[in-house]
Amino acid sequence: MDLRNKKVTVVGLGNSGTASALLAEKAGAVVSVTDNNDTEDIRKNLKLLKGKHIAVEIGEHTERALSRTELLVVSPAVEKSSLPVRYAIERNIPIISELELGYLFCKGPIVAVTGTNGKSTVVSLLGKILRQAGIPVNVCGNIGNSLSGEIKNIDETTEIILETSSFQLEWIESFRPKISVILNVTEDHLDRHRNFEDYLAAKKRIFKNQAAGDVIILNYDDKNLRDAVKPEEIASKVLYFSAEKKVEGIYLDKGNIKIFLKNKVKTLFALGDSGLEGGHNIENILASILVAILKRADIISVEKTVKHFKPLPHRFERVREIGGVEFIDDSKATNIDSTYQALKSLDRSVVLIAGGKDKNLSYEKILPAIKTNVKKIVLIGETTRKMRESFKRFVAVEEKNSLEEAVLAAYKSASPGDCVLLSPMCSSFDMFRDYKHRGEVFRKTVEGLKDKNKTIFHRPYKYAGH
Repeated sequence: MDLRNKKVTVVGLGNSGTASALLAEKAGAVVSVTDNNDTEDIRKNLKLLKGKHIAVEIGEHTERALSRTELLVVSPAVEKSSLPVRYAIERNIPIISELELGYLFCKGPIVAVTGTNGKSTVVSLLGKILRQAGIPVNVCGNIGNSLSGEIKNIDETTEIILETSSFQLEWIESFRPKISVILNVTEDHLDRHRNFEDYLAAKKRIFKNQAAGDVIILNYDDKNLRDAVKPEEIASKVLYFSAEKKVEGIYLDKGNIKIFLKNKVKTLFALGDSGLEGGHNIENILASILVAILKRADIISVEKTVKHFKPLPHRFERVREIGGVEFIDDSKATNIDSTYQALKSLDRSVVLIAGGKDKNLSYEKILPAIKTNVKKIVLIGETTRKMRESFKRFVAVEEKNSLEEAVLAAYKSASPGDCVLLSPMCSSFDMFRDYKHRGEVFRKTVEGLKDKNKTIFHRPYKYAGH
């Protein structure tokens, strides 16, 4: 796309929007940016863009800032109901995502990974495998550093491992990865998508433009994906990964990882112990290995990396044990399925800390896991009332005003051999900057606990944002 002298308006002044604005400006566009928020981080980005003579509007969206726009570039957090998106739709102005913009200038082959859970783990593990194998790689996207911001670091020899969200995929046009991966799809973000079907449709856009010679990799064990994606209906080659069944692709057979490609089965190595525990992590490992093999990584590098890979922070991360009670930080569990998988992986009684910003999900769906090994739930945040009504008939429920108070209450309720699990099922924006901030507060509070039910208790952390 030729952007020279084209009026491009970027919506959102976070990291994604800032990278979009700088990339478009470098391509010769006349760039402006609008963001209806006004925070310290936004003001830092504003100073950076003003140094490039890019017009910036913060604190509100106005039609004045959108006038004469020829292309709208939206950041992932921008909703379809926002003024700039409505303005563009009414006037037939093209709308693309930051992901699409980055793709237009990307020289290297892309592996795009999406799914409800496990995206960051897979792209991080895959990046480490390829680096170990001596393959040039750039891990970017929804994991924190946008594709648009990484374009300057990418050439034709770079393998791009790209985490993609449903929000980014909503506004793609030509985006075409060589390999696309859908890890799993369960209910999430129903505060943003109208229903599960819309959410699933957004995920499926990852292979919208793929053709013969491209590959789509799917989780065979996920019934939603098996039902929604029929190989005969898409142009690209379909491969699967499975922890339960022999499939074309990669699968687990009696503890051995086997790959089945071009009508040949090959045993790679025994899975054995891995640093990844809980959730979908066997599936995550299988998906990562399959992509690595397709990218010609050697088996020694694959096995070594898998067996030494450490979980990313706040994803079923063990914090400490005190008085026989283990504390696990699963703050990244922002939907029901993630918490369900965490509970399923624990073989002991759990005191669960949950709650946060509502995503319009039905908590009834986690009741089987709650009934199995949760002895008490301590609730915080915006969803407290909704969760209490869902769980109170089946398990003891306690409500607290802060995460610090919840940790203390959970510890008092736990017995030696129990686990205190922070796995909120909700996003964090009602009380925290993000899930990382929530996990950090949890860790700091746990580290302040003393054995024998004595505690050093910190005042609740007050956060004025969101």
